[in-house]
Amino acid sequence: MSSATPSYVVRVAEGPGDREACFAVRKEVFVAEQGVPEDLEYDAYDAVAVHVLAVREDGTPLGAGRLLCGEEAAAKNGGDPSVGSLGRLAVTKAARGLGIGAALVRAVEEAARARGLRAVDLHAQTHATGFYERLGYAAYGPEFLDAGMPHRAMRRSV
Repeated sequence: MSSATPSYVVRVAEGPGDREACFAVRKEVFVAEQGVPEDLEYDAYDAVAVHVLAVREDGTPLGAGRLLCGEEAAAKNGGDPSVGSLGRLAVTKAARGLGIGAALVRAVEEAARARGLRAVDLHAQTHATGFYERLGYAAYGPEFLDAGMPHRAMRRSV
């Protein structure tokens, strides 16, 4: 699975090097930029998630996201194991506006389809709901706080 433009590639992360690159992006965006405590950013789900990674042609990490499946996703989405859970989507500040976020979401959706899932659920920071709506996601339920920031649940069939 690969999406490419002349400046970056999005792929399913393979091996510890790719996983560390995903974590570095998340640390830069969520921990350093947004002030999310590190102990909240990394969790047990990281060990079982499908991670996606965007890298520049020279290997510099630009963005990351993850997909939870099965029981792990059901714990996040209200109990439905046929719905994947997209999370931890992050694009470095320097790489924003290049379409990387949308490419990462599409890579997560492709990974979900490949695993037989019927939909993808996510918890979007409220400032990002428009981004996800443009990608076909619909908000549901009330706004809630996660890591001290307002979020909305959203879902899209895949």
